Amino acid sequence: MSMAITTSTASHTSLASVTLEVADPEAARRFYTALGVDTRIRLRASEARSTGFRGFTLALTVSRPATVDSFLGAAVDAGAAVLKPAAKSLWGYGGVVQAPDGTIWKVATSAKKDTGPATREIDEMVLLLGVEDVKASKQFYVGQGMTVARSFGGKYAEFTSGESSPVKLALYKRRGLAKDLGVPADGTGSHRIILGSTTGPFTDGPFTDPDGFAWEAAAPLTPAPSTTSAQS
Repeated sequence: MSMAITTSTASHTSLASVTLEVADPEAARRFYTALGVDTRIRLRASEARSTGFRGFTLALTVSRPATVDSFLGAAVDAGAAVLKPAAKSLWGYGGVVQAPDGTIWKVATSAKKDTGPATREIDEMVLLLGVEDVKASKQFYVGQGMTVARSFGGKYAEFTSGESSPVKLALYKRRGLAKDLGVPADGTGSHRIILGSTTGPFTDGPFTDPDGFAWEAAAPLTPAPSTTSAQS
């Protein structure tokens, strides 16, 4: 499998914020504070209809297996349901949980052995959108001013993040993403997620991409450190 990398290093448009639509913002805030990601996401009250797979996951990349277990344990203690117990894989070590509000989270590391004790540090946070056609969606976002950082044919694409972005945007085939998360791919209704940008055409007003993911203008969140790349 070949990997194509763009020659441009400038990213005119990037993901500046992620807003989750939840039925109970206060309960969700308590959960995400316990998980340790409350400064990286926003919450908005919504009763929008949604069934089955919402078409995305938020992934945390961390340094070692012990840290994966620490984050997953905190999530379960705060009320999350385990979708895939933490285990070794071809890519490293990781597990998947579903928050009480329905959002699916994956926590993983490329390391298969611990080189130290668990920490609460997040190396990178990635929003993976499950799309029908990765190549077509990638070209759509390039047309909106985004820069491709990594691309694996029609399977996966990752975009360059802006300095103010706490989350990196990536694309994955919807059915492949659902399989990786351990859930059926079928789903209807709202994605229950809003993507925000401070630059580019997304700031001209509410906007929806070809797979139905909504964008709007948003002020950036507090910058969070990002040191490594993540691939599902």
